[in-house]
Amino acid sequence: MDYKKKAYELLKSWKGDNYVFGMGVLDQVGKLAAGYGKTALVVSNQTYMKPVCDKVVGYLQAEGVTLAGGSVAPDAKPNAPREDVYRLVTYILQFKPDCIVAIGGGSTIDACKCASALAALGSEVTPEVDHYFGTGVVTEDLKRTKKKLVPQIAVQTSASSGAHLTKYSNITDPVVGQKKLIVDEAVIPATSVFDYEVTVSMPISVTIDGALDAIAHTFEVYCGAKGEKQALCGELAATAISLCAENAKILVKDPKNLEAREAIGLATDLGGYAIMVGGTSGAHLTSFSLVDLVGHGTACGIMNPYYAVFYSKAIQPQLKVVGKIFKDFGYTDADIENLNGRPLALAVAEAMVAYGKSINAPTTLGELKGFGDTYIERALNAAKDPQLKMKLQNMPVPMTIDDVDTYMEPILRAAVSGDFSLIKEM
Repeated sequence: MDYKKKAYELLKSWKGDNYVFGMGVLDQVGKLAAGYGKTALVVSNQTYMKPVCDKVVGYLQAEGVTLAGGSVAPDAKPNAPREDVYRLVTYILQFKPDCIVAIGGGSTIDACKCASALAALGSEVTPEVDHYFGTGVVTEDLKRTKKKLVPQIAVQTSASSGAHLTKYSNITDPVVGQKKLIVDEAVIPATSVFDYEVTVSMPISVTIDGALDAIAHTFEVYCGAKGEKQALCGELAATAISLCAENAKILVKDPKNLEAREAIGLATDLGGYAIMVGGTSGAHLTSFSLVDLVGHGTACGIMNPYYAVFYSKAIQPQLKVVGKIFKDFGYTDADIENLNGRPLALAVAEAMVAYGKSINAPTTLGELKGFGDTYIERALNAAKDPQLKMKLQNMPVPMTIDDVDTYMEPILRAAVSGDFSLIKEM
């Protein structure tokens, strides 16, 4: 199958004209911004991202769009710390732009999503970001106050989280090292641009993290999909995982390979599509507690094999599909077609580990510099946070808060050492 062609078809059928994506499409940003008005708050890194930012600013100026405040606003640090959100709120309130052009990866785009909500609602509801975590809070507050968000154009530069396409805004409290989540249709960018050629400017480690995130998004959603959604989620997972299985290792050897860059960009976009259809679960929940140790996608990549074994009884059809893909691309010799039950889950989990090793990614928590038991405690406490309960409920084998210590702790212990035998099944 031509997986790239399939990916383009899936994404076009989903986003239509609201998404500009492909190779060599960055120059369309100016016309998109001009559709919202004459001023744009441009938010971007000004070191390694400066060449891309300068191009975007040039495209804006060519269409008569000026920079709000006369300069580019600094982007958000990794994992979108809340202080960067508050700083961007100040820019929005001071300069009153017609639109926000967020240039960057998930952290910058997520910070701008959250900042736009706080700028609109802070004076009427509360300027404290914690109020908006959870599902649908921003939408309810907008309805009640009749306020509107400043339109955001998300210019994605990294094959990563799919932040430019989704209703999620991940924000970190760096004091406690915990990430929390806004889940709200209102924060979806008004329009988005992703020129896959731009990802050549990103470190290969960021792209590999994105490939693991693409697999995590599509795999977790597929595992939890029910009813009529299951066929679509299976299609998204099969396409994205195949693109990553074939192309990530190419980029490890040749980071400037444009065809492989395009493939990983498409895969991460399919991951964004998947999390708009269904929800992620265990691996994502655990990743929120590892923000100061490792990239988000890599954290999910470490954890998904272990959660797959835990989910074993509930995801046998999905394991068959995913296992066959990893076998087709040479990551396992197991007889996937004739395995069932926990042995099937173990074979797929081991194939996922083999894939991680092939792209030089860590495959256990114990490999992470600085990891210790405090992170297990943090992850278990986060799993009991009511604002994150959606992740427990999204699991193919749903947990309650009362189940966390009994079943999640062994999963985490298994992920520290790589010993799948520690995992209990419900």
